[in-house]
Amino acid sequence: MPYISKKDRRNLDSKIFDLYKAISDLGPKALGNLNYSITQLLRQTNPNSYADYAALVGMLETMKLEFYRRAVAVYEDKKIEENGDVY
Repeated sequence: MPYISKKDRRNLDSKIFDLYKAISDLGPKALGNLNYSITQLLRQTNPNSYADYAALVGMLETMKLEFYRRAVAVYEDKKIEENGDVY
């Protein structure tokens, strides 16, 4: 996960919130619109070599893993406490 400086976060957060608002205002289409937005952001990096594409895929993979570790696993642990473990 890219732990960027607080200054850089402040610069990006309001723009990210505006994008999120535009995406979420579409209701049931929100996930499709999020996918589209991420795809367009990736395309804007203008990858033009295998190394560029591999770097983007690697970034997405590490983002996925970090999101799972920091958000999904926490949710899963909470549900195990609430409902009992299945293992």
